[in-house]
Amino acid sequence: MKRMSTKRMKHTPLAERMRPKSLDGFYGQEHLIGEGRILAQLIKADSLISLIFWGPPGSGKTTLGAILADHFNLPCMFYSAVLSSIKEIKKAMEEAEEHSRLYRQPTIIFIDEIHRFNKAQQAAFLPYVEKGEIILFGSTTENPSFEVIAPLLSRTKVLKLNALEPETLEKILNNALQDRERGLGERKTHISKEAMDAVIVYADGDARRALNTLEIAVHLAKDDKVDLEAVKEALQQRILLYDKKGEEHFNLISALHKSLRNSDVNASLYWLARMIAAGEDPMYIARRLVRFASEDVGLADNNALNIALNAKDSFEFIGSPEGELALAQAVIYLASAPKSNSVYKAFSKAVKDVESSLFEPVPLHLRNPVSSLMKKQGYGKDYKYAHDFGEATTDMETMPENLKNREYYEPGSMGFEKEMKKRLEWWNEIKKKIKEKKGPPL
Repeated sequence: MKRMSTKRMKHTPLAERMRPKSLDGFYGQEHLIGEGRILAQLIKADSLISLIFWGPPGSGKTTLGAILADHFNLPCMFYSAVLSSIKEIKKAMEEAEEHSRLYRQPTIIFIDEIHRFNKAQQAAFLPYVEKGEIILFGSTTENPSFEVIAPLLSRTKVLKLNALEPETLEKILNNALQDRERGLGERKTHISKEAMDAVIVYADGDARRALNTLEIAVHLAKDDKVDLEAVKEALQQRILLYDKKGEEHFNLISALHKSLRNSDVNASLYWLARMIAAGEDPMYIARRLVRFASEDVGLADNNALNIALNAKDSFEFIGSPEGELALAQAVIYLASAPKSNSVYKAFSKAVKDVESSLFEPVPLHLRNPVSSLMKKQGYGKDYKYAHDFGEATTDMETMPENLKNREYYEPGSMGFEKEMKKRLEWWNEIKKKIKEKKGPPL
């Protein structure tokens, strides 16, 4: 690998300069790289497989892929699913096919943000992975179960990376401050504890964001001393410090959640503004609003979830600061909406039954007889198709044997749930009449 020139390093972001070259210099993700863990085992066994690195930004997905490629001394081609065309990548895979024929070794194809490719584009990798001509590395911030096609998932191993802990980020930042060759060590900079805490909190588990913030703060510091003012200037925003363990972070989201639940619009807006001013990730707030819509509003206002999701999408589309108005709109709507935790309680009861009872087989009459053998075994026998009956329902039992007559959902008395209660009572009355007649209605 060519040594990076001093001139080039000067203009290369600190996060890129400090990218670890081996697992020895990699901080965090011990569940993957620790003694006896999967990546350590692959290296020990001198065996490499196709991998999908799933985790939040700045958690080390690309770095781990690069470390593995370097360790196994395999050719590696890096592409972004956002910037690269599938035609371009297909050409690379054809070159990998030729390389495999000539040198009897695979080529690593690393696709950043692989979830951005559609199903047909992802399927293009399959024949090359199956023949062993490429080892596919993919990185994604989205759940691969939903974003990566099943045939590709079955041929890869998904590695889940976590947002970096504050202690890990502090190690990474201190290492950058001390490293004289790649980092900021020549400046002999001192950083105050509150400034370090501010950088860590703002980074929110993202090493790249932490290092780039530190670099700007160091350049703005007076007398090589990074204080809170330097970090504020680097971020170009007011910082309301969370403590190192994140207690204030949780205090603020708790205040927002409880103000929403208490239907206090003004307090909810205040805590939203506080969190944004403190540098909280707006998408974290959006996720909490989506959760609140289901947990505390539920079916009392079945538009609440749409409002929360629309706010999330709007922020992703517009960005800050304009997108924050969409969050404010959602907060006002959710705070003023009727409240019900009936959905939350109903699902909790169902989960408790699942956890505390044996997994009973699905009753035969509810199974689809997709083959003649299944049909002979009784799959689908005595199934009653609701639309074939006058009331569009039947007395057919659809719960497992040991959970017959179990009731989970109890509608509240607020908002739309009053209508839900009427509907359920209506259906229950129809089913009761069917049972009394010992058969379906005419």
